Amino acid sequence: MKWQGRRQSGNVEDARGKRMSGGGLPLAGIIQAVLRLLGPKGLIALVAVGIIGWQMGLIDPASLLGGGGQVTDVEYQSSAEEERLLQFVAVVLADTEDVWTAEFQRIGRQYREPELVIYKSRYPTGCGTGDARMGPFYCPADQKIYIDLSFYDSLEQEFSAPGDFAQAYVIAHEVGHHVQTLLGISEKVAARRGQPDYNEYSVRLELQADFLAGLWAHHNRHYLEKGDIEEAMRAANQIGDDAIQSRTQGKITPHAFTHGTSEQRMRWFMSGQESGRLEDSDTFDMPYEKL
Repeated sequence: MKWQGRRQSGNVEDARGKRMSGGGLPLAGIIQAVLRLLGPKGLIALVAVGIIGWQMGLIDPASLLGGGGQVTDVEYQSSAEEERLLQFVAVVLADTEDVWTAEFQRIGRQYREPELVIYKSRYPTGCGTGDARMGPFYCPADQKIYIDLSFYDSLEQEFSAPGDFAQAYVIAHEVGHHVQTLLGISEKVAARRGQPDYNEYSVRLELQADFLAGLWAHHNRHYLEKGDIEEAMRAANQIGDDAIQSRTQGKITPHAFTHGTSEQRMRWFMSGQESGRLEDSDTFDMPYEKL
């Protein structure tokens, strides 16, 4: 990918020199996690246990609500490779700003640019405590993207998906979630949380974000080099739900899918790359089996 010497986004926050200590998840994060794992009845049971524990003096509510978490400045020495990656990420984010500003103007909307926060290990977000082990993620509550640059080492070594365009695809996918938030799509999917078909809607949301990443690649094709699309496809193939489940648990459980299979993720990325049109991104108006 041709990226050196090009415009870098001003929406990148370098938080690598900040460290978070103590604290827990915000209340919203706790509720969402429990609902996902245990459902409404499990949440009610947990609240009852929490009240009893608080009355008996066994539980400190402040620690559960993240009140003890503090962010302090620390001395951070960045490597030359990290600085190169930071510049690369800023260029990719600038690319997405250009593409989505133009695409939103085409459909009569105004694009609001997201911020991208680069952090180390753990960092507070509007969606709870960001942890490097989670990989890159988008938080709709504060409309920011969070990434620990060490993820790119994992992408190359653990997922066997090297290459700068594979790295760019990851950012473009998260920006796709920002686009979904601006269009009101993410909110509609979040409203189904706790419903039996929530995972299916989560898969639809993720596959659409892959399409949107492909759309970005379509409009950025003049900066692509030979092999770039293959790098993105390799990354999509390695992070499909079936591929991850096969590696981590030795079996595939489709009902637990939240992002889609490797084949689906590659196909929807390529659909976006070939189309380049937001109107073709609808993953919701078709039977789940045909995704």
